Amino acid sequence: MDTWRFAVPARVTDWAIAVGVAALLLSTGLSGQHPAGRQELLGCALLAVGGIALAGRRRSPLVVLAVTGLSAVGYLGAGFEVLAVSYLVAVHGAVRAGHRALTLAASVGLLVVLHLTVLISRDGPARDSLTQARNTLEIAWLIAAFAAGEAVRQAERRANEAEHTREEAARRRADEERLRIARELHDSLTHQISVIKVQSEVAVHVARRRGEQVPDALLAIQDAGREASRELRATLEALRDDDLTPPPGLDHLAHLVERFRTTGLETTLTTEGLPHAVPAAVGRTAYRIVQESLTNVARHAAATTASVLIDYRPDTLAIRVDDNGTATSHPAPTPGLGLLGMRERVTALGGRLRAEPRSMGGFTVQAELPTNGAS
Repeated sequence: MDTWRFAVPARVTDWAIAVGVAALLLSTGLSGQHPAGRQELLGCALLAVGGIALAGRRRSPLVVLAVTGLSAVGYLGAGFEVLAVSYLVAVHGAVRAGHRALTLAASVGLLVVLHLTVLISRDGPARDSLTQARNTLEIAWLIAAFAAGEAVRQAERRANEAEHTREEAARRRADEERLRIARELHDSLTHQISVIKVQSEVAVHVARRRGEQVPDALLAIQDAGREASRELRATLEALRDDDLTPPPGLDHLAHLVERFRTTGLETTLTTEGLPHAVPAAVGRTAYRIVQESLTNVARHAAATTASVLIDYRPDTLAIRVDDNGTATSHPAPTPGLGLLGMRERVTALGGRLRAEPRSMGGFTVQAELPTNGAS
């Protein structure tokens, strides 16, 4: 069963709390004994200010602490017997933000000022008992707000530390996996590619020494062996160190197309739109799509021509590779590892890939890679 989660923005939550506290203060103050006339208006304004100020407690917790404290002194002096709820919420926010010492000092000072305010503004035999009751209640609530803020701060700190630990563990596992893959590639491919490279170079050298014409296919094998050796070495270095130069990107497409021309495949490269910088991952993926597509054309399609189109759109980089090979409109065969790898690369960037035979013959590969938000 799917679970729907709705995250309320922090700003909305803060304003809801602020408005709620302001309404609570006003209703409490007006429901009990309170002065009339200008003092009533002043007290109501201070009650509202004390509550609304809480909307900024995340951005400026100390400023909100000062505003709510002063408003509490003001409406108490005006004759409103209301617990300083807004100040208690501000204490919680300030302690949660890590301002424990300043909050403690401000709270002690506020208690003293509130005590003096009651002594000055109240007369009669009930003054001492009222002051004592207020001090006891306010101290208890302040301790509770302080403790709650500290508890939340510690919980958030532990959660951040746990998240950091998980990230470190994941990063370490990824590093270990990269090194394992690098070792596997080195052990399984380096030797075979080196043999191909050396044997092709020897064959070209022997043919030239004999004065024979070197076949284009042999020269293509020689170039491919050299390029494969360079790319494997770069891949191994990238797996062992993230800070090294990344694999080829869009700037290397012209050289890639030229390499395939030497194999006898008439290949063209066309650029449309206004070229602009794209994220590195998008450039690398575009290069790999073109490389894999042309490799499949050269190996399996029995094609004589292939065209590569790079279309720079405002928010998308579009790639299209067409050939005139023997593919038909019949259902496509089961995708191989090359096509699967292309799909995985494109999907990881949030793009789309389509690979299918064309109705007039040949095969087409089309990809659209978003350039906003990719990295």
